[in-house]
Amino acid sequence: MSGYLAGPPPERGIFCNRTLNLRAIKAIGYDMDYTLIHYKVEAWERRAYEYIRERLEAQGWPVGHLQFDPVLSIRGLIIDTEKGNLLKANRFGFVKKALHGTRPMDFDTQRTEYARTIIDLAEKRWMFLNTLFSLSEACIYAQLVDLLDAGKLPGPMGYADLYAIVRTTLDATHMAGKLKAEIIANPGLYVQPDPETPLALLDQRSAGKKLLLITNSEWTYTVPMMHAAFDPYLPKGMTWRELFDVVIVSARKPEFFTTRSPLFEVVETASGEGLLRPHSGPLKAGTPYFGGSALELERHLGMSGDEILYVGDHMFGDVHVTKNVLRWRTALILRELEEEVRAIAAFRATEAKLAEKMEAKERLEFEACQLRLEQQRRRLQYGPRTEQPEDQLLARLITLRTELEALDAELGPMARAASELSNPHWGLLTRAGNDKSHLARQVERYADIYTSRVSNFLFATPFVYLRSPRGSLPHDPNVPGGTPVFPTPDAPSTT
Repeated sequence: MSGYLAGPPPERGIFCNRTLNLRAIKAIGYDMDYTLIHYKVEAWERRAYEYIRERLEAQGWPVGHLQFDPVLSIRGLIIDTEKGNLLKANRFGFVKKALHGTRPMDFDTQRTEYARTIIDLAEKRWMFLNTLFSLSEACIYAQLVDLLDAGKLPGPMGYADLYAIVRTTLDATHMAGKLKAEIIANPGLYVQPDPETPLALLDQRSAGKKLLLITNSEWTYTVPMMHAAFDPYLPKGMTWRELFDVVIVSARKPEFFTTRSPLFEVVETASGEGLLRPHSGPLKAGTPYFGGSALELERHLGMSGDEILYVGDHMFGDVHVTKNVLRWRTALILRELEEEVRAIAAFRATEAKLAEKMEAKERLEFEACQLRLEQQRRRLQYGPRTEQPEDQLLARLITLRTELEALDAELGPMARAASELSNPHWGLLTRAGNDKSHLARQVERYADIYTSRVSNFLFATPFVYLRSPRGSLPHDPNVPGGTPVFPTPDAPSTT
């Protein structure tokens, strides 16, 4: 059928936690950075890192030799500011992997530090890496922990003091505006173009959706970036401004969704600057705004709750708050999904072999447990027992132990490879061992849908009915490793 889009590749699907009928959505709000505009992560974060390092070096810190390490951190990690550790936790808040500074923590040390700890992100001690903008911050913090442990930083200071300095320095870097000025001057170095995104939004607007741009970026940054990312791919004579019914800059999310703040009109000048004028009354078509609140926006639109979908990349500021406070429908952009889905697909053959070997191990372990129970009952003279001679029982246990050791030798490299998919330190974004990661749990709880980029809506169309899959439980027979392994009644006995 010529002219119709083929289905998306698996990594560009829209994944659904809660059923969402896009036909019932009347307005779609978008964040800008890492949502409508995707940056070349390593280039942006390396430059942000260098600005932090330069500021610290200007204060006399011995950091000139430090270099940005793009694999040291990933989105969804947690910084333990009390102990100077980078952590990956599972959905229950139990720590599954840890680095102290940049050094991997061995199993015994990690167990000692965190066996009795459940991470609660409401506590100030924990800093969750909500977005890709956090990678430079986490990298330099981990490296500075190494220097602090070596006694090479000015002091006295603790790990929490060190984090506060890094955070303040990063904020000062963004306030100074030098990095954003570099990006505006040469967006090609930092922006990953996606010509399909403007078409996806055109489809939505033409289908009757109100489109909203709600960004924390300033007007002077938003205008050139949206121009570079959108205008070349829109119909001739059309600009990005004509796509959106409402444009709000410097929104101060998440406060935009939770508090009432003054609203200002942005008055455009000939030089491209935006002067601010206090605003009251209905919003004006074609006028950009500064600040304000979601409640004011809802009043203007005459919509609320599940009539509005908000799309953003920040786990807390874009998705958690809008779902928790306003009950808007939510979509999370996770660009890393594309690499993750491809990595899982490439590992599929090994994964199948791993599952096969694990099933064999479970059967051998089941038999070994039965034989150990037989020994216990014989020793203590209780319960039903078999007539199997003692020497045969012991011989079979020795054989089982040998077979299990051989299986472990095979399983070890495969399990290690599985734990290093996508990132040698942390593995997959959404997994912590066999369990869901803490990030995956946040996504599951607060994002109705999630996908790798806004242009994936192009495949779905504005009329799609997204249905969530049936939830699985450990006792479901189709869940790998979920159903206990017992010998079938007609299977020959191995004892």
